[in-house]
Amino acid sequence: MNAHRLIVFLLVALVGATALAAPAEASRIRELTDVAGIRENQLVGYGLVVGLANTGDTGASRFTLQSVAAMLRRLGATIDPSMIQTRNAAAVMVTATLPADGSTGTRIDVVVSSMGNARSLQGGTLLQTPLLGADGQVYVAAQGPVMIGGFGASGASGSSTQVNHLTAGRVPSGGIIERHPPGGGLPTDGPILLTLRRPSFVTARRIADAIDGLLGEGAATPLDGSSISITVPERFAADRVGMLADVQLLDVDPEPSARVVIDERTGTVVVGSAVRLREAAVAHGGLTIQIQESTAVSQPTGMLTSGATVAAPATDVQIAEGQGSLHHIPSTASLEDVVSAMNALGASPRDLITIFQALHAVGALDAEIQVQ
Repeated sequence: MNAHRLIVFLLVALVGATALAAPAEASRIRELTDVAGIRENQLVGYGLVVGLANTGDTGASRFTLQSVAAMLRRLGATIDPSMIQTRNAAAVMVTATLPADGSTGTRIDVVVSSMGNARSLQGGTLLQTPLLGADGQVYVAAQGPVMIGGFGASGASGSSTQVNHLTAGRVPSGGIIERHPPGGGLPTDGPILLTLRRPSFVTARRIADAIDGLLGEGAATPLDGSSISITVPERFAADRVGMLADVQLLDVDPEPSARVVIDERTGTVVVGSAVRLREAAVAHGGLTIQIQESTAVSQPTGMLTSGATVAAPATDVQIAEGQGSLHHIPSTASLEDVVSAMNALGASPRDLITIFQALHAVGALDAEIQVQ
């Protein structure tokens, strides 16, 4: 009984030690790299969406009328574009991404976007549209009902309401792959090249070490900070796909990014986990400007006077500046410390944009600032 308990204890301890040894922020190699030669391709085409409830392009969109006439001509009906008076059709651009592992006959989603003055694509159907690659070849044929994920309604008086965007939508599984791009694919001989999605010499070295642990010492060689060459062992010569599948499932702790991303349009600030602050002092005060406009009405005081009522606009401008004191920011060693230091300033997200830029300018911010 004691021996049994000892074995159970050792097993629990071994599992716990393994859990502690696993990287806390590990990612699979599949999420960090791409296989050279295996890539997606962008496709684009021009098409027509029909079946709209009088919400399509007007006669001002001449290319839509010409497209309708050309489509009818291909189907055996000849008509002058000037004779077409319909708002049940809309010209659209159709885009899709050809997956790297897609084969002939595979269905993919396509996106349609109005390029005329249509009010809505709700309830429409995309007619057969060829989608071309950068080489001008047709790789996908798209057709089907358009799903816009929104709703719109209008009244006879001109009032209207809508939910979400109405002039762009998606055709789920509406594209059929007709051909695969020439070349590419997994090489049948020679080394396999992995390319990092975010170049880093540290991450490349860690990925190579993890692959060596699986395939053997010297199997992976980092060529630079963005690519790793894998020499296929003899035992995997006939199963390169299986070897690559095992490699992509390996866990690697990537180098954290010391970066502050700023979106000035929305006032969004995102701080990376590796961002650190050096000791600095910051004085922060907000400036508020309030403009209020009103209209004063002056009327004659007597009933028999000949004066007229006069409207006089009045503008009131008020400016208030917050009292900002000098704050001491200590050196930080973790993201949590950075957050605490910024919260201590009591600054809004838009104020943080200016503060981070100023800290970077004086050398107190150990990070790269990326403005979007």
